[in-house]
Amino acid sequence: MVTTAVIDTPLVASRRAPEPLLREALGAALRSFRAEKGITLRELAESARVSPGYLSELERGRKEVSSELLASVCHALGTSVADVLIEAAGSMALQSVTEEFVTGTLRA
Repeated sequence: MVTTAVIDTPLVASRRAPEPLLREALGAALRSFRAEKGITLRELAESARVSPGYLSELERGRKEVSSELLASVCHALGTSVADVLIEAAGSMALQSVTEEFVTGTLRA
């Protein structure tokens, strides 16, 4: 017995870049705030009571951050969670708009 599958849509890889991940945007925002304050990773980790290795993973967007840990890191940075979230959301939106502009899918 032979079975044949019929595919209505072509199997073409999408040219659109994947949606930016929140963990990556949050990590970049945290790193930016830390650099702006001139605080080393080790100093921030000690102040926020988290290991430097884990904080590094957060900043590189490799780990998801809990709301409690995010609040602790933001407090150690002297900023609010809202400010970090706004920065992350802004960078995600900018990345998305840039991708749409580059691919020509931006609609007015």
